[in-house]
This record gives sequence, C-alpha cells and structure tokens, in this order.
Amino acid sequence: MARVRLSVAERREELLRAAVEQIEARGVGAVRIADVATALGVSNALVLYHFSSKEQLVTAAFTHAAEGDLARLRQILRRRSSAVRRLRAAVRWYAPTGRAKGWRLWIEGWAASLRDPELRQVAHTLDQEWKRALVEVITEGTAAGEFHCADPMAAAWRLTAFLDGLAVQTTAYPGSLSRAAMLRWADAALVRELGLPDAESHVGDGTTAGEATGPPGTRAPGGPVREPRASGRA
Repeated sequence: MARVRLSVAERREELLRAAVEQIEARGVGAVRIADVATALGVSNALVLYHFSSKEQLVTAAFTHAAEGDLARLRQILRRRSSAVRRLRAAVRWYAPTGRAKGWRLWIEGWAASLRDPELRQVAHTLDQEWKRALVEVITEGTAAGEFHCADPMAAAWRLTAFLDGLAVQTTAYPGSLSRAAMLRWADAALVRELGLPDAESHVGDGTTAGEATGPPGTRAPGGPVREPRASGRA
C-alpha cells in the first residue's frame, strides 16, 4: 500500500512526533536518525532533508513538545471558572500522575541541556512560560479576593520547583509513591501557597480536606505525619 503523500508541514510534524517518542524510549544520547526513520518506515535521507543533523532534530523535537505542553496549559488556564479551580487543574496536570512518558522526556532534556546550549534555551523558555502563566492566574485570583498571595512569582517558583522535584523522584524510582499520594501532595502545595483552608481547596471534586496533608505514613512538607496504611502506585 502506497504511503500518503504529505505536505512539508505534515511531514515535519510526523517526524517530530516520532523523534519525541524515540527520545522518550531511548534517551537523547542513544537516539539516532535511523531510529526515527525506521519508526516511520522512511529513509534516513528524508529525515535529514528536513533536519540537517541529529542535534537539530532533537532540539526541534523538544521545542515541539514544549509548545504542546504550553498550549495545553493555556487551555486549562483559560477555562471559565474560578482562579482556584484553574490553578488546581493546572497543578494536577503538571504533577507526575499520568504523564510518566512526558516526564521522562523532560528529565532527559534537562540532563542533555547541561551540555547543549540550544536545548538549555528550549527548557528555560518552557520553564519561564509556565511560571508566567501561573503568576497571571494567581495575580487574578488575588485581585478578585479568592485568596491572598503577597508574591505570585515566588509562589509560582515554589510550586514548579516542588512538582519538578517530585517528578524526578517518582520517574527515577517507579513505585515509590502512589498516584493518589502525588495528587494529595500537589493539592497541599497549592493550599499552602494560596493560604486556602483545606476544605475550600477540594470543593466539588469528591476529595476531602484531610486528604491534602499527604499520603498515609508520610509527611507532606509542613504537614502532620499520618498513620500508615496500604498504598500503591497507580
């Protein structure tokens, strides 16, 4: 069966999606032009026609992934709901609770960016855009009287730093923390930053105020230790 002829833009999109998948599976250091070509059933020459080197392809793949993440974030934060609900949805989406492959990609990117200035710029731009988007909604919620936050930028930094660290831990050590526990910790971080009562932060989603303090048998940062019970990773 003959392959469908794609436009230049469509072919480039296809190559970038395949490159992201191969980086997630193999890592930045091990991935080759041939891996991307084989995954799509095309020649190495076709990949190199669109991207003159592996380095250019990898940088473009990370840029593609970053733009997709930012588009999803903006979609969440533009919903017609309160600032608290939008922030909570964004934090839950950002948390490593179902985007394990995506987090492997970004951890690979962070590591590679230590040696690659172009990748470092891509990662830095994504990080700054995330913080800027959170700051805007935190500022909006404060102005509307939903909560009080004296320093939205500092709050955005602390939230993203906490979630980034949680992602590294749970991606590097699979099974170390359950999905439910990660959601509770993410919620608790947002509660602390916005000065919300626990009950208010969970209105309308079926969870309880006590679940925001951390997983059983552990301590959420700044929270009380809870009695242990069985827990597993989703």
